[in-house]
Amino acid sequence: MEQANQLEPASLISARYGRVREWTLRTSKPRLVSSSAPPGRVLVAGASGVVGFAAARHFSDLGWDVLALSRRRPARLDGIEHVAIDLADADSVRAGADRLHGITHIVYAALYEKPGLIAGWRERDQMDRNRLMLANLYESLPEIAELRHVSLLQGTKAYGAHIEPMAVPGRERNPRHQHDNFYWLQEDYLRERQAADGGWHWTILRPQVIYGEAQGGNMNALPALGVYAALLRADDRPLDFPGGVAPISEAVDADLVARMLAWSATEPAAADEIFNVTNGDVYSLRNVWPVLAHAFGMEPGADVPASLAATMPPREADWGRLVERFQLSAPTSLETFVGQSFIYADLISGYGRTSLRSPSLLSTVKARQAGFADCVDTEDMFARLIANLQRARLLAPRHW
Repeated sequence: MEQANQLEPASLISARYGRVREWTLRTSKPRLVSSSAPPGRVLVAGASGVVGFAAARHFSDLGWDVLALSRRRPARLDGIEHVAIDLADADSVRAGADRLHGITHIVYAALYEKPGLIAGWRERDQMDRNRLMLANLYESLPEIAELRHVSLLQGTKAYGAHIEPMAVPGRERNPRHQHDNFYWLQEDYLRERQAADGGWHWTILRPQVIYGEAQGGNMNALPALGVYAALLRADDRPLDFPGGVAPISEAVDADLVARMLAWSATEPAAADEIFNVTNGDVYSLRNVWPVLAHAFGMEPGADVPASLAATMPPREADWGRLVERFQLSAPTSLETFVGQSFIYADLISGYGRTSLRSPSLLSTVKARQAGFADCVDTEDMFARLIANLQRARLLAPRHW
């Protein structure tokens, strides 16, 4: 066990993962559809979040007419129409309803999380607000008759993973785990509206731990880990692992989720179905830590437990100096850049845990049988996403 806990030096990591780094530098845009007319007009609700941001860019790259919706306009959505709406405020939604004409598809990736993050997952007012947000949007659409498809996101809480050890693997055909959850409120609302209005279909995706390029989200650990790495490096320290016994889980690349959303938007086999979605492999943040260290240009360090939620916010001024030093595009405000993801990073790193919790693993057989067989190597994902954030000057550069 002692040998397994030792982290490899950067020279060995470079030898092992140099192929990953070379691969990430070869980037390409998806091909645009050949037709002069877009496949449809898709409304991406929650475009500032980790999934919504990836979805808006991917649908746009495929030639769709994209309307991005969020309270604030995200950076790096160049050329994509955006409307500022607070979905929890019915007056705000009504005021923006004149921009919602011609919607044929909805990707609903909006999410409300209460301060403190984890406790709110079981609180009724948070559940009710998330249902209300979906209802406010749907009921403000000027033309329901044009709507063809709605995509909705759930997750492993559908299997009760936040309450008790879940049956492994989680399968979509399993009966609902009996607990209050906004997933069920939103899903039931969609089913009710479909029965009443007809003419459109829905698809529900259940991803695992999502990583992506959006900033300011509550459950995207990459900006949080990037800030942590930069501050340690500024202190001339290696990348120490701050967690405890990290859970065994499955990661999901936000770009993979976006590709599945585009597939399900027009695929008959996805109509009125629920699908799990993961990268296709299994990981623990502790085991991929050397890959992250290499991507940040650092030596992997020792196990040094530290709550990022407690230790990072007091260092906002230090982060601000790094933003100025490297002329980053990232906000100097850690709340704006990271949201509540320091809390989320503590969770997925196992901070405070001294024993391995029961794993939360999902079967993706149903999606593959329906025709979606895309997958991503999780180590490659980390290297690519970190490199992309560095190129966008949202994280400190790899060499400094």
